[in-house]
Amino acid sequence: MNHIPSPDQRHAITPLTEDEIKQVRELVAASGLLTESTRFAYLGLDDWHPEARTRRVCRVMLQDVNSGKAIDVWLALTDETILTTRHLDPAIDGQLPVLLSEFGVVEEILAADDRWLAALAARGASVENVRVAPLSAGVFDYPDEHGRRILRGLAFRQDFPEDHVWAHPIDGLVGFVDVTRREVMAVIDSGPVAIPAPSANYDDPAFTGPPRTSQRPIHITQPEGPSFTLDGNHLEWENWSLDVGFDQREGLVLHAIGFRDGDRVRPIIDRASISEMVVNYADPSPIRSWQNYFDTGEYLLGRSATSLALGCDCLGDITYLDAVLADEHGAPTVISNAICMHEEDHGVLWKHTDLWTGSRETRRDRRMVISFFTTIGNYDYGFYWYLYLDGAIELEVKATGIVFPSAYPGGDYPYATEMAPGIGGPLHQHLFCARLDMAIDGHTNTVLEREVQRVPMGPDNPHGNAFTYRTTALRTETTARRNADTGAGRVWDITNPNSANRLGRPVTYTLQPQGGPALLSDDKSSIQRRAEFATKHLWVTRYDPEQRYAAGDYVNQHPGGAGLPAFVAEDRELESQRLVVWHTFGLTHAPRVEDWPIMPVDRAGFRLIPNGFFDRNPTLDVPPPAPGHCHVPPASCHE
Repeated sequence: MNHIPSPDQRHAITPLTEDEIKQVRELVAASGLLTESTRFAYLGLDDWHPEARTRRVCRVMLQDVNSGKAIDVWLALTDETILTTRHLDPAIDGQLPVLLSEFGVVEEILAADDRWLAALAARGASVENVRVAPLSAGVFDYPDEHGRRILRGLAFRQDFPEDHVWAHPIDGLVGFVDVTRREVMAVIDSGPVAIPAPSANYDDPAFTGPPRTSQRPIHITQPEGPSFTLDGNHLEWENWSLDVGFDQREGLVLHAIGFRDGDRVRPIIDRASISEMVVNYADPSPIRSWQNYFDTGEYLLGRSATSLALGCDCLGDITYLDAVLADEHGAPTVISNAICMHEEDHGVLWKHTDLWTGSRETRRDRRMVISFFTTIGNYDYGFYWYLYLDGAIELEVKATGIVFPSAYPGGDYPYATEMAPGIGGPLHQHLFCARLDMAIDGHTNTVLEREVQRVPMGPDNPHGNAFTYRTTALRTETTARRNADTGAGRVWDITNPNSANRLGRPVTYTLQPQGGPALLSDDKSSIQRRAEFATKHLWVTRYDPEQRYAAGDYVNQHPGGAGLPAFVAEDRELESQRLVVWHTFGLTHAPRVEDWPIMPVDRAGFRLIPNGFFDRNPTLDVPPPAPGHCHVPPASCHE
């Protein structure tokens, strides 16, 4: 078994080039699908498509900004063929992702509405100094919204061009805008609320005070260069082998993750990405009760990736990859240094001082880091994939940026924290769903749930010290909808019954969840219907190339039920099958005073660790630290 992709397989997953994006646009134009008002809501390589095994397949989502018509197109670049064209019914299918060009439209349209202007005047705000956040609308019971393309706007005052507007929320006011008809559907004004005045300009020394002078430099150097090699997008590091991709919707995508064990590269994961994420807010006021955002499906994580800078975002001997994407006119655009790759020391890998032999051995760990950052409005998210010497895989998400503020209503308001005088931080969650196309030594995988079990005192446990593990096979898709239970130490073992280790047991990787609350919105709520993926920490499905995203293909204003709940409706058998593991994890954020005016990084993630995948510790051949790096005493590293 050798998991290194063949040239044909690598061709199917290699990111699109600028010339290929131009070719896609030309093919779409030649097919008669483009008009002056057509915009590219999404353009990407479709490495799932059955035809992708032999051809370069792309997917294009086209939005007509004048008529509102939406088209989903698949095409083959290899022979310049349109494969499939689907015309969406927005009332049933939902809308295509929010366009960047629509961001400014909301503010522009509201600025000409008499109701909006009157509401601003009642608060002493001038429209010239008001910025409007263009926010995805969701699906609610507001009148006359069915089938319309809508954004909702919350306003902020900007006192001067460099002023960070988040410090001055104009509360008690929201505008509903039809961006296709370019009209204000409704202005909800619950009455003037005092606009917080204090500055929160965290980049202004007049606000922050002079920078501290106590920090001495930290230099991370690799005089002989990094230990990994990069051939195009194919990465080899230590025993790891994988291909690095990037998608306008999902952001960073890892393909064909395998580990060299002796003379073979053993497969672990075919494809790993963030399939969806949702940010749901807890404030039930009429101004904010609709707030929830699907940052992957509605706003596109990859599209908003930021260029990374050496010494700021990445430290050490860094290798960067650019991301080549398409703009809304189908032209190629390059995000330079979008992906950061480096290795870093990670402390002690293993250590023992033996009482009887006198040997003292220490080995240091290091990990391969593959990361990118994206900015979605007020929040910034960093996605960090870590590969470890012992075969472990970890995903860590770092959330930072600005907590979406409100005007604090006073008292002990139960749905927000007062972060600064007059500034509220509504309670909310950040829930991410990782899509893991598993391939543990191949495609005959089974998932088992394992948790600790106490054993009562009795004849077989006279002192009551015994405890053990209970293991349950998740045999069908409906029974594989599970939540974490940290009190029970619940984990999920992904095994291959057809591949045994030297003890005769199935090779296994274990998914270790972080735990934490799943989606906290009510079971009958709109957000629950649309984000049902986030109600469970684990879903397992049979692999189907058309089942790609946890909340469905068209998330924006979709009424709900798409994605994982629809995928598992067949309740397919899961044992010894090609499986997709979907893992939801994240943060439940009760904002702190210390989160204002800019939030220190908060973290969420999970680990996948080998558990009987290898026949012994796979790091026994890691050399001891070089002489001179262990100073007191030298023999403590190796003797």
